[in-house]
Amino acid sequence: MKSLLLASLAALSLISSDAARAAEREPYGIGLEGFAYPYPVQMLPVSNDGEQLRMAYMDVASQKPNGRIVVLLHGRNFPSSYWRPVIQTLTDAGYRVIVPDQVGFGKSSKPTGELHFDTLARNTITLMDHLGITKFDVVAHSLGGMLSVRIARAFPDRVDHLLLVAPIGLEDYRLYVPPTPTEKIIETEDKLTADGYRKQLEINYALKLPADQVTPFIDARFNIKGASDYPRWLRAFVSSAQMIYREPVAHEIPLIKQPTLFIMGADDHNAPGKPNAPEALRPRMGQNAELAKALAAKMTNATAEVLPDAGHLVFLEAPARFNELMLDFLAKRQ
Repeated sequence: MKSLLLASLAALSLISSDAARAAEREPYGIGLEGFAYPYPVQMLPVSNDGEQLRMAYMDVASQKPNGRIVVLLHGRNFPSSYWRPVIQTLTDAGYRVIVPDQVGFGKSSKPTGELHFDTLARNTITLMDHLGITKFDVVAHSLGGMLSVRIARAFPDRVDHLLLVAPIGLEDYRLYVPPTPTEKIIETEDKLTADGYRKQLEINYALKLPADQVTPFIDARFNIKGASDYPRWLRAFVSSAQMIYREPVAHEIPLIKQPTLFIMGADDHNAPGKPNAPEALRPRMGQNAELAKALAAKMTNATAEVLPDAGHLVFLEAPARFNELMLDFLAKRQ
């Protein structure tokens, strides 16, 4: 009983500290100005639908290069800085690692227009062309998994290996969730608090991480609220939710020809839009490990690995096994 009380007090203290930090600190800019990344960030000018924007990226070299290049694609709720331990693992193994923030996310520009997977895919290839990279492996998490499917399908000669890390989009959410007006999503997101967001991550992502490891995600999401152009960030963030809903990739996944590996957390039942689905349909959504195995069975060169006691952030929650699977997979040549 005493241990339970202490745990409850610790959780309350952490929630209070979230609010206290936000009150004490200068707000970040909507390009995460003031939020530290683990490696130097460069900017690439891109034009999307006539709007001049900047795409942020990290380009991390290995001290013992093996001539191979890996592109890391982030999820919707995370800045690309969360890839830090994976970057270290890959560079130690000899890989050059390119880590973009997609337009609309992280330190990249927040457009006034709508986000689309095709546009983000073209931006990523534009970055590779800028860097003189013709062929690369992809390791993609969550929303990045959906984007990687579009890249692999639209630019098949550019992608060598495709590693999908707890990807979303393994099902077509339109089959369960009715359309939601953008303004309603904006209203809902704007009302969300830092404490509510922490709980949302813990529930939706079945997080196994210590609370202090989650705090940077909370900070990156909520310490921009005081920025003068926060409404621009919010609209871009909500546009990414509509992109997930309106532009499914589940039907394209079986058509991928590149060697593909799914690494899934057994406890990951994340399904965007699930709270808006009819109650009778919600239990059918987010069976992600089973969906990955079923999709892999339909593909010409794919396998699925399910890691026990891991949720949506499987590469942070089960790093040793994840790194082993990742390095073994990337080392296999076609």
